[in-house]
Amino acid sequence: MDNINKQWDVLISGLEKSFDEKLSLKVILYLIGVQELNLGKKSYTRDEKLNVLHVAVCKILSPYGYYKIEKIDEDGWPHFLEIKALKNLSEKDQDLLLKKAIINYFN
Repeated sequence: MDNINKQWDVLISGLEKSFDEKLSLKVILYLIGVQELNLGKKSYTRDEKLNVLHVAVCKILSPYGYYKIEKIDEDGWPHFLEIKALKNLSEKDQDLLLKKAIINYFN
């Protein structure tokens, strides 16, 4: 756990230098989601932004067996099947898993 937090701090530091601002976990997930969608420069509605976050979470947790890609729809949005319930983890464990998955995503 301590090692993940150290790796997280290094990753955040590098990303914040690139973007020249402080980044939260949610902002990083949003960036991953936008990157995965690859729809170009686009404005998203509030609901679409939530879906962007969902795409990011599903994408980064797929290697851990939580989600599996089902299809990509006609608008280019991926749809995932939940394999294991993330809600079965405590909030602390979910946070740690997300950090670990984000670290792996960028490495």
